[in-house]
Amino acid sequence: MKITVVGTGYVGLVTGTCFAETGLTVTCIDIDKEKIARLQKGIIPIYEPRLDELVHQNMAKGRLFFSTSLADHLDCDAVFIAVGTPPGEDGSADVSHVLKVASETGKYMTHPLLVVVKSTVPVGTTMKVKQVIREELDRRKVNIRFYIGSNPEFLKEGSAVDDFMKPDRIIVGVEEEEATRIFEKLYKPFLLNGHPFLVMDIASCEMTKYAANAMLASRISFMNEIANLCDRVGADISQVRKGIGSDPRIGPRFIYAGPGYGGSCFPKDVKALIRLAEEVDYSMEILKAVDRVNEKQKKLLLGKIQFHFGHQLKGKRFAVWGLSYKPHTDDMRE
Repeated sequence: MKITVVGTGYVGLVTGTCFAETGLTVTCIDIDKEKIARLQKGIIPIYEPRLDELVHQNMAKGRLFFSTSLADHLDCDAVFIAVGTPPGEDGSADVSHVLKVASETGKYMTHPLLVVVKSTVPVGTTMKVKQVIREELDRRKVNIRFYIGSNPEFLKEGSAVDDFMKPDRIIVGVEEEEATRIFEKLYKPFLLNGHPFLVMDIASCEMTKYAANAMLASRISFMNEIANLCDRVGADISQVRKGIGSDPRIGPRFIYAGPGYGGSCFPKDVKALIRLAEEVDYSMEILKAVDRVNEKQKKLLLGKIQFHFGHQLKGKRFAVWGLSYKPHTDDMRE
């Protein structure tokens, strides 16, 4: 099978490369000409363990290609939209790049294909993609059958390749059975290895991604609140963490206290979910608290430093060990 992946950031480049590793023929598209030129030379724009090795392998085997032209690479079975959805000033996700890809697809597609939204988007975005493609086809006065689907990524920076190749679950949202069949062909190696494959409606699929990130962010803010209380009552948060983490209903993951959550996903996704709720006249009180706690937590380290030095910081020199938000990544966003 042949697919086209639009966007060569963390999601798009990992997705395209890993699909190529499974045997698909993949072309990754990006409007950044310099970035594509470097990728064509095998120069990887991000650090992700094993990614450079897989890019070089699959380029050498003739399964992975890079281009700036989507119009020239719609002779495929599926188009994966993996462009950015940056936050707007009000916290909502900006899906204009997603819809632009949908428009280009509608303008230049020549045969039936599956259009997949891989980007993290608010509920309803995939249906907007369908509408935009249909409008472009109507302008051309052509009737080409196409299918739409949602297939959110669950990749952790620093282990994204392993997360793709050994997924906890694969979730797809579809309208039609034919879309499901195409997804099953694309993910056949994973299905043969017994990885969970969940099929649901598109709105639920879109919501699942936001809900997952919001839940994890909530655990982090909760533990930071408990840690702050521990400081005041003389308890040890490390011991508390071990105590509650041993409960199988809670588990040991995402219960570490620290300076707050960061990265390219949790901060924007929590804010986007709060904003999405406001648009339908609902207030996400828990998530608003999660966001407030995280903003406050960022200032906690400075307060501890000031307290330690008796608020006498003039002339002091500080070393910062590590600038990315987590190990094994070079991502310094948020």
